[in-house]
Amino acid sequence: MNRIARRTLLAAILACPVAAQAQAQAQTRVVDRLHASLLDVMKNARALGVRGRERQLRPVMEAAFNLPAMTRIAVGPPWTGLSADQQQALVAAFSDWSIATYASRFDGFGGESFETLGETPRPNGDVLVNTRLNRPNDAPVLLNYLLRDGRIVDVYLTGTISELASRRAEFTAILREGGADRLVAELRRRTEAALRG
Repeated sequence: MNRIARRTLLAAILACPVAAQAQAQAQTRVVDRLHASLLDVMKNARALGVRGRERQLRPVMEAAFNLPAMTRIAVGPPWTGLSADQQQALVAAFSDWSIATYASRFDGFGGESFETLGETPRPNGDVLVNTRLNRPNDAPVLLNYLLRDGRIVDVYLTGTISELASRRAEFTAILREGGADRLVAELRRRTEAALRG
């Protein structure tokens, strides 16, 4: 191997950890922006009301979360057997429900803060961003976000419980009972209930 080839190879090897670290930091910024928006909504929760919180969170969540991918993951194997119209309806219903759920849950501020604990790059290119919700009068809650291509595709509650894995078991039963139309209707019902405050 000549000197130029050795230098090129060495530069490539040295650049890999730097590139991985830069990618992880970019993923962390996505989560940090989401957390900043959640805190803003919490601090203004009363003035906004649940529907105001939903309107404010919608563009933030649509940017931070890959909601179509999350819908596919939550539905699981039955997804491939659905028509394009059914898939589209499920993505819309799941997205609306996810946003309404956040708007309903983040309904006040009591001195909470989010803390980013670090990033864990995965071999497939995904990055797990480890965070903690600090609560002044209660134990902190670990929230880990799985990011793929710069967007969140899953949330791990208490650090290890996959939100989408929990949903998949539930959605499978609903799909078995009444197909995609039944699941869309159930998600719409839950959305309306969340937005009633």
